[in-house]
Amino acid sequence: MKPTTSEAPKPTGTMPSAPPAPKTKAPASTLSSDLVVKGNMKSTGDIVIEGTVEGDIRAHMLTVGETATVKGEVVADDVVVNGRIIGRLRGLKVRLTATARVEGDIVHKTIAIESGAHFEGSVQRQEDPLNTSGKKVGIKGEA
Repeated sequence: MKPTTSEAPKPTGTMPSAPPAPKTKAPASTLSSDLVVKGNMKSTGDIVIEGTVEGDIRAHMLTVGETATVKGEVVADDVVVNGRIIGRLRGLKVRLTATARVEGDIVHKTIAIESGAHFEGSVQRQEDPLNTSGKKVGIKGEA
């Protein structure tokens, strides 16, 4: 009679692998208030600007701080403006807070403008405002 053992059966084939760890979202890139950038910026992540940028910005989410000034075109999925933008702004979701100053046209899917925000320019709603080659939905000056 053979003695019995309590060994676990040996696996056959490959072991199931553990699911990959979820990708952690990278922290936002922050430009401090004493920084001046001359040139274009592009990121697939989030950008927070507290300083001055002279150039175009493309990002997933852009926050323009109260002390910030951007001179150029801004294109982002989500834009929150607390400071100043001089140039065109294109975004799926655009929010101008009470401290915002925007001089330029805004092309958006949704927009919120808080009381106290300063805005000079035209506002145009488009289904896909990020498509820079797209056709315009409305004609400037028409109501």
